Amino acid sequence: MRIFAIVKRILAELLRDKRSLALMLLAPILIMWLMNIMFSANSDTKIKLAAVDVPQIVQKNLEKTSDVSIVEYSSQTVAKEKLQENKIDALIVYREKANTYNVTYTNTDATKTALTKQALNVALTKEKITGLSQAIQKLEVIINNINPTSTKSLFVTAGNKTKINSYYKYGNSDTNFFNKIVPILMGFFVFFFVFLISGMALLRERTSGTLDRLLATPVKRSEIVFGYLISYGMVSIVQTTIIVLATIWLLKIEVVGSILSIILISVLLAMVALAFGILMSTLAGSEFQMMQFIPLVVVPQIFFSGIIPLDSMATWVQYIGKVLPLTYTGDALTKIIMYGDGLNQLIGDIIALLIFLLVLVALNVVGLKRYRKV
Repeated sequence: MRIFAIVKRILAELLRDKRSLALMLLAPILIMWLMNIMFSANSDTKIKLAAVDVPQIVQKNLEKTSDVSIVEYSSQTVAKEKLQENKIDALIVYREKANTYNVTYTNTDATKTALTKQALNVALTKEKITGLSQAIQKLEVIINNINPTSTKSLFVTAGNKTKINSYYKYGNSDTNFFNKIVPILMGFFVFFFVFLISGMALLRERTSGTLDRLLATPVKRSEIVFGYLISYGMVSIVQTTIIVLATIWLLKIEVVGSILSIILISVLLAMVALAFGILMSTLAGSEFQMMQFIPLVVVPQIFFSGIIPLDSMATWVQYIGKVLPLTYTGDALTKIIMYGDGLNQLIGDIIALLIFLLVLVALNVVGLKRYRKV
């Protein structure tokens, strides 16, 4: 009977806690809905190619490949500029005398690199088939005319082997999809650990009564918020630096840009996560509720941060990504690591993160008002 009494008490407490009950029932539904949106997205990969002196028949064969577009350039210099500006996914240059294709891949997306290789091989195979078909037709004419010399010349031409030389702007032939998502995962782990530690730590101070005693003094709410941000921020800087350096070193990530820029962007994200964690701790009534907030705040970050390109999703889904800080961090870190962009080229992402930080700080100041006793 005592067991049933305990069960009755616990169930009664859960039913009285409407917030926890709502989180328990609605959070799984929301997460599954988000997963449905993400995995139902149009995953077609658009490939943009540049061609210099490439035979028309090869270009036509490439264009027949689904989701492949190709632009012909008369100047190799102009085409290389497009490659450096990341406006194309690969540059194909044909050397007629050597019958060689020199292909330079941007290689920031291993999927696009693999599809480009496949499309080029298919295009060249079709060219050979067309060439052999024409050769057979000519052979019939030659045989009819009984011209052995022309027959020998024909087989030499038809048997000329095509060579492909591959070059990579980023990484090498071993670069894979994981390299593309590493910058996003790096930002995600910074956000997750800082959010978790800051939220739980402040919640513990509130439930223990420390925050209530502090709010009973003449200290301003803004001073309390900035005090927590600065103190936990100092710890977050160390934690973030360790995460960044460990990721680059352990995973042997090739960094085209500055590691210092990576750390600065990650620290800015950590401050956003810190402010987010403090805000959630003011809304949560207990550690149990705080833990339930984690999937609601953290899971959408990873879903809509760029692991699956937002431009492949519905327009209204793209707006969800635009209101999540990890989207801008993933974009900035990817540009630094893979493209070598500097901070001056990431102004848009930096401003977006600063706006997130300012809004969250203001919400924290307002949120503490409910706990002020005087």
